[in-house]
Amino acid sequence: MKILVIGESCLDIYRYGECSRLCPEAPVPVIKLSNEEYSVNPGMAMNVYTNIRALSDLDKTEVSLMTNKNWESVNKVRYVDERTNYIILRADYNDEQIPHCDDLRQIDFSQFEVVVISDYNKGFLAEEDIEFISHQHENTFLDTKKILGEWCSNVKYIKINEFEYNRTQHMLNESMDSKMIITLGPNGARHRDKTYPVPKVEIKDTSGAGDTFIAALVLKYAETKDIDKSIEFANHNATIVVQKKGVAVV
Repeated sequence: MKILVIGESCLDIYRYGECSRLCPEAPVPVIKLSNEEYSVNPGMAMNVYTNIRALSDLDKTEVSLMTNKNWESVNKVRYVDERTNYIILRADYNDEQIPHCDDLRQIDFSQFEVVVISDYNKGFLAEEDIEFISHQHENTFLDTKKILGEWCSNVKYIKINEFEYNRTQHMLNESMDSKMIITLGPNGARHRDKTYPVPKVEIKDTSGAGDTFIAALVLKYAETKDIDKSIEFANHNATIVVQKKGVAVV
């Protein structure tokens, strides 16, 4: 079984420190960084790819990734209070330097069971690129930060969070609305008129949980072609990673 992930990637960097006072010039926390508390993880589409590999039997599943070659220079740096795990600030670097993907026409899409598009709307994929991919493969899953439109009407399923859904709902017709898999945070997920609940857990960090959700979703769908089982499996694994610090791999 082969799965293809397409989208832009970055490095997720966590800098931890102690916040014990407010800045005297403005009502913001002052963070004293620790040299020891520091973590770096592949992020965005690379995180989806890594999670699929972590969940797969690699003797039976081959996962391929098409992403920007400069991904290691594209950084999301989060400054975190190590006592509360509260993110004080996120600083992004070089995301405007992500090049457009020019190699889509060279892909033999027929070799893949499922194609997942992890689009952070940073310029790697245009709307017409996503439309092209969806016409090449019937099992195309989309996770995008773009406002939706007719260009994604041929996608099999669209994973979107509740805020993004409310922002783009006015663009959806009945057919497109039926493709939506809406993540609801601690309330689970919804597809069509069915809600898939999750257990209540202590949440430490939601960063990257959407990547884990789409990774688990497409892997289980590739195995079963059952969207109900796939959403339940995605919920289960997203619930695991939100209990970990940082952008975690399940």
